[in-house]
Amino acid sequence: MDALKQGADALFILLGGIMVLAMHAGFAFLELGTVRKKNQVNALVKILVDFSVSTVVYFVVGYGVAYGTSFFVGAEVLAAKNGYELVKFFFLLTFAAAIPAIISGGIAERAKFWPQLIATAVIVGFVYPFFEGIAWNQHFGVQAWIKAFTGDEFHDFAGSVVVHAMGGWIALPAVLLLGARYNRYRKDGQVSAHPPSSIPFLALGAWILIVGWFGFNVMSAQTLDKISGLVAVNSLMAMVGGTLTALLLGKNDPGFVHNGPLAGLVAVCAGSDLMHPFGALAVGAVAGALFVVMFTLTQNKWKIDDVLGVWPLHGLCGAWGGIAAGIFGLQSLGGLGGVNFTAQLIGTVMGVVWALFCGTVVYGLLKVSLGLKLSPEEEYEGADLTVHKISATPDREVSW
Repeated sequence: MDALKQGADALFILLGGIMVLAMHAGFAFLELGTVRKKNQVNALVKILVDFSVSTVVYFVVGYGVAYGTSFFVGAEVLAAKNGYELVKFFFLLTFAAAIPAIISGGIAERAKFWPQLIATAVIVGFVYPFFEGIAWNQHFGVQAWIKAFTGDEFHDFAGSVVVHAMGGWIALPAVLLLGARYNRYRKDGQVSAHPPSSIPFLALGAWILIVGWFGFNVMSAQTLDKISGLVAVNSLMAMVGGTLTALLLGKNDPGFVHNGPLAGLVAVCAGSDLMHPFGALAVGAVAGALFVVMFTLTQNKWKIDDVLGVWPLHGLCGAWGGIAAGIFGLQSLGGLGGVNFTAQLIGTVMGVVWALFCGTVVYGLLKVSLGLKLSPEEEYEGADLTVHKISATPDREVSW
C-alpha cells in the first residue's frame, strides 16, 4: 500500500507539473498576440529560454534556498519513493518559472535579451525562493510570528502572493526603469496606440493558461489524499466572475475579456481551498474589475507602459487575492475558517515589499551596468530582426 501511495502521489504531482508547464505556452501566446508583429518571435523565444534558465538555477540553487533540499546526491537517493522529491521539484519549478514569464509581458518590445536572462537567474535562484521558503516552508519563524500575533498563519494555498503578486510587483520597477516604448507617449500629450497583433493568438494564450490553471491550483495539494474538488470549483467560479466583469467594464474589448478570467484565477489561488464558491465568484469579479480599471489608468493616465498589464493583472489582483482569502475564507462568509484578515494583510504586504525592493535592486543594477533598453533604431526595427535575425512571417522566401 505504501508503494502504491508513493506511486500515485508521484504521478499526481507529475501531471500537475505537466499542466503548469503547458501554461508557459499560454504565457508565450498571450504575449505573442498582444505585442506588435515585429516582436512575435522574441516573445516566443523569451518564454522558452527563461524557462530553461529557471530550470537550471532552481535545480542548483533556488529549490535548496526554499526547502533546504540538495540534489548533489546519488541517483539512488533521488529515486527513493518513486522519485517524488524530484517531481515535486518539477512542479514547483513551473511556479518559479512563472515569475520571469510574468515580467516578460511587462517589459515586452523594448527590453534587451541577455540582461533579462541575468535577471531571471537572480530572481529564480534567490529572490523568489527566499519568500517561497518563508510562506511555504516556515523559514525564519515568520509564519510562527504571524500566528502568535494574529491567531493564524498567512495562508496562500496556490500562490496569489507567493507567485503572482511577486511577479507583478517585481515587474513594476522593471517597467518604470526601462521606460516606455518609443513614441508610445508623445510630447504633445497624446497616447499612441499599439494594438495587439493577433487577437486569436491572444485568446489562445488565455485559454491555455485557463486550462493549465486547474493543475496550478488543484495539484497544489501535492499529494493525492489532499486533493479537493472545492479548489477546482472555486477556480471555475473565480474565472467566470473575472470574465463577466471584464466584459461589462471593458465594453466588449476582447483584450479585457480574455484577461478577465486570468485576473479571477490569479486572485482565487490563495483561498481556493477555503472559500465557498459564491465567495470565489465575488473574488474573481472584483479582480476582473480591478484589472480593467487599473490597466486603463496605468496605460492612459499614469503613462506606465506595462505592455500586457502584468502589474494590474498579477501584482494587484494577486495582492487582492491574498487579502481576500482572509475575508471570504472566514466561516461567517461561508468559508472553512482558519484564516483572518490581519494575517493575510501582513503576509501580502511582506511579499509586495520584498518584490518591490528586489525588483528595484536587480533591474537598477542591470540598467547602470549593462543597460536594459534596445536603442531607438533597434526598437523601430523590432526585436525579432534585431535579436533573432528573423521575423515571424518573412515577406519573401529565399529560393535556390
